[in-house]
Amino acid sequence: MINSTTTLVIGATGTTGSRTTAQLIAEGHRVKAASRRAAPLPGAEPVRFDWYDPGTHGAALDGADRVYLVPPLGDPDPAAVMLPFLRRARDAGVRRAVLLSSSAVPEGGPAVGVVHQALPSLFEEWAVLRPSWFMQNFTGAHAHADSIREAGVILTAAGSGRVGFVDAEDIAAVAVRALTDDRAPNRDLVLTGPEALSYDDIAAIVTEVGGRTVVHRQVSYERQRERLTGVVSPEFATMLADMDRAIAQGAEDRTTDVVRRVTGRAPHSFRVVAERELVRGGN
Repeated sequence: MINSTTTLVIGATGTTGSRTTAQLIAEGHRVKAASRRAAPLPGAEPVRFDWYDPGTHGAALDGADRVYLVPPLGDPDPAAVMLPFLRRARDAGVRRAVLLSSSAVPEGGPAVGVVHQALPSLFEEWAVLRPSWFMQNFTGAHAHADSIREAGVILTAAGSGRVGFVDAEDIAAVAVRALTDDRAPNRDLVLTGPEALSYDDIAAIVTEVGGRTVVHRQVSYERQRERLTGVVSPEFATMLADMDRAIAQGAEDRTTDVVRRVTGRAPHSFRVVAERELVRGGN
């Protein structure tokens, strides 16, 4: 049975957006799948959307009453484009907004933390998902996955710090509940996997599952920032290097029970995800 609500998923071809779209459709919800190229996704209505092109916003919002928000990638000040859109969304009839943020960014913090702070004043129904680092960083389209495939190396300035890496499928499962349950969470939700792992632990599991040697190579904070500056803006590179340094200092060494509480099942372990995606993907 098709549900009467319609969810606009921004970033519908991305890591969490594609999974959220698929899970919403599987539950019988109507979805407008928004991406820069309006890429077709099975069961969804494709719409073109560009954060930096307000001319694409009206058609994307038409008929939607819920929205899943993936911020523009690599922008150190996403609030500049996101807040005007969110006001327009509210005025267009969107009642519930679910924002993808990060466990490393608190309400009122840098970048998307500003959007997090504003969300409750814009919508009566809302949630902010603050996942830890994605497990798919090592299996999908990410610099770590690329360096694993190309050189068998993971480069970080995180030292022996541990992270509660989380499966993007679990993030999507929480997003679906936050978007569609009768009651919105109206709070932020810190999402992790079942255990905190170091990058050395990750390299060992990828080696075991993938069948080729992968090592974690530690670099200095300065070297990491310099390396990232060749890929993203200097401001964003500094923020990413700062996150590595925070990991080294223990900031992400934690797990939560949010996935289990919201979805009713345990979050997936990294070994399960590696076996599912590395073996299937032939990496």
